[in-house]
Amino acid sequence: MKRFFLAAIILFFVTSCFAGRTDTVLVYSPSMKKEIKCVVITPDNHWKKRNSFRFPVVIILHGHGGSYAQWPRTAPQLADLADRYQSIYVCPDGGVNSWYLDSPIDTTYKYETFVSGELISFIDQKYKTIADRSSRSITGLSMGGHGGMYLAIRHQNVFGSAGSTSGGVDFRPFPNNWGLKTKLGDTSCCIENWNRNVVINLVDTLTNKALNIIIDCGIDDFFLPVNRALHEKLLKLNIDHDYTERPGAHKMDYWKNSINYQLEYFYLKMGREKQKSS
Repeated sequence: MKRFFLAAIILFFVTSCFAGRTDTVLVYSPSMKKEIKCVVITPDNHWKKRNSFRFPVVIILHGHGGSYAQWPRTAPQLADLADRYQSIYVCPDGGVNSWYLDSPIDTTYKYETFVSGELISFIDQKYKTIADRSSRSITGLSMGGHGGMYLAIRHQNVFGSAGSTSGGVDFRPFPNNWGLKTKLGDTSCCIENWNRNVVINLVDTLTNKALNIIIDCGIDDFFLPVNRALHEKLLKLNIDHDYTERPGAHKMDYWKNSINYQLEYFYLKMGREKQKSS
């Protein structure tokens, strides 16, 4: 019995010594002419001098009213998962209510340009990434769930996998919520802005297997009907995807659990092997 407890203690200390490294960095956005904070979580061995391996990247987007710090607070296990899956996780600040769009109304908001271009360029230059769409994924919660699907569909040359958890994948039923009018205009005059920028319409441009897609939503979430509608549309279009409904609401406990499944999915789809640098 003593040997068992001694082995357990040793195992605890050995495994706890290996976890990803979490840093907060400033990334300059030329399109918005400002620096944007991002959390970058890297595997422990990313920083070893003799390590020539490169790593897949997952961009993880926060929700409305959140910030770059939302995901690290919501899912502190991200550092361990980065080490387990040998992946780099990037959590950028997307503004309070950007919806990750290049707003046609407020030209100071160009978060589509930032996340899909400027941020990717920075990460590929500063970190040991596998700089290829097949090893690059994007997901997020709520507003970020919309952003993950939206940006991946519109930038299939950048991202090979996309996810959404509790995502606002069709925000048209909520025209007075979350500052949407400040980014898209009022629906009375600018409904085409809404129709052109909503995920459920963008999937019409997809072909099967163009993206690896994972979507989930809690059964008590107010976004459940629009996620079900997206699932049904993807089925109708014969677009392969993973879709899950679980007990839970639009709350942190649900997202903390959900991200575990999404990151395992991305790991299986895009990057179990590490590539040596040339």
